[in-house]
Amino acid sequence: MEAAVAERNAPVSRLERCNHTAFIEKHTLYVWGGYQVVAGEDIMLPSDEIWLCDLDSGVWEQRQITGDKPPELSRSCGSHVNGTLYIFAGQSSVGYTNQMFSVDLTEQSFSWKRVTNTKGTTPSPRNEHSCWVHRERFIYFGGYGCKTIGEVQNTSTSSFVVDEMSWSTIGDTLFRCWGWNNEISVFDTHTATWSTPQTKGPAPAHRSCHASALLGNKGYVSGGVDMAELDMFCLDLDTWTWTCFDISPSCSPLGRSMFTMTPTSDHTLFIYGGLSTDGKTLNDAWQFNTQKREWNMLMHPHKDKPRVSHTACLGSDNDVVVFGGSSKMCFLIDSVVILRAPSHNLCRDVFMFQTQPYSLSRLCDDFIGGNPELFGEQLKWLPSKLRNKIDKRAAFFSSTKPVLTELVF
Repeated sequence: MEAAVAERNAPVSRLERCNHTAFIEKHTLYVWGGYQVVAGEDIMLPSDEIWLCDLDSGVWEQRQITGDKPPELSRSCGSHVNGTLYIFAGQSSVGYTNQMFSVDLTEQSFSWKRVTNTKGTTPSPRNEHSCWVHRERFIYFGGYGCKTIGEVQNTSTSSFVVDEMSWSTIGDTLFRCWGWNNEISVFDTHTATWSTPQTKGPAPAHRSCHASALLGNKGYVSGGVDMAELDMFCLDLDTWTWTCFDISPSCSPLGRSMFTMTPTSDHTLFIYGGLSTDGKTLNDAWQFNTQKREWNMLMHPHKDKPRVSHTACLGSDNDVVVFGGSSKMCFLIDSVVILRAPSHNLCRDVFMFQTQPYSLSRLCDDFIGGNPELFGEQLKWLPSKLRNKIDKRAAFFSSTKPVLTELVF
């Protein structure tokens, strides 16, 4: 249901953001990093703070992170495993990075640690890449970044495409160039080892700003390239074999980038929003069935919430929880240049898509929390744990106006 979460005790200037990292753990939404637009300038958000939103009550809390903190980043890749958040690569105010940092969020106080003494070859600096977490390994795909000329010469021409409009020189000598990749890089969290598996099959084109999701032992990649319709690729993480789904263009969503793709069952992927190939912010929702290999457009009540560069996480009862992003990141496109329009409209709201019928337990919690006056003294009879949960739901409903948002397939 609609969750325009009450941002009590949370400064607006800290919550509005794009290109951030977010994940959900035990009914709590964690948000880190990203950027804001202030007076027309992109401003990176502090790396020594993380925001927590209790999804039952809608209350935000800011927590500080000490230690060896990463630079202030946007378009980095955040991955969460065993209570620890890892941040890899991204874009800072001075350029791209390929550093990795971790913070144990199960500790009483949070402290950053730079991940050093790794084995293998660390991927080159990049941003707008994606990650699957599989068997406590991080499997990174794609992105836009820089390589030295030596790295380009030693890289397969099929895995890195140079951006012809972007390079740097020392004197008359070409020193570094930028471009897109479709590389697969694996980081094993147990052995701190980087590796590059050899893949088979038709790999996706080089891309960034795409969306990815994991279902079982298969990683899915879609979008992020200039195509009229969304494509869909699948990588088997046991055999390292790529599969390209052949789908009729007439049945596919518009091509897009900067959107989200969230697994909602063993064989379904949910996508929302993004930036169309003509530079418009989208508000459509689709489901992809990996067994039938077909798209279905979904009717939903959030047409007034177009989003780009947002996050979408799987919450309780298979809710898709959307946070932040921009509701109007328009780009002006002509045959010579692409410019971002002045209007940006950064968001700080949280809203949810219901993807399955709720359990009786959840329906009861929501009804009682939304109507506590009907129960009076009876609420005091509840066990303390259940009473605390009902109190949180009551706090949530007292500050929001819920709207039914069950998806129509």
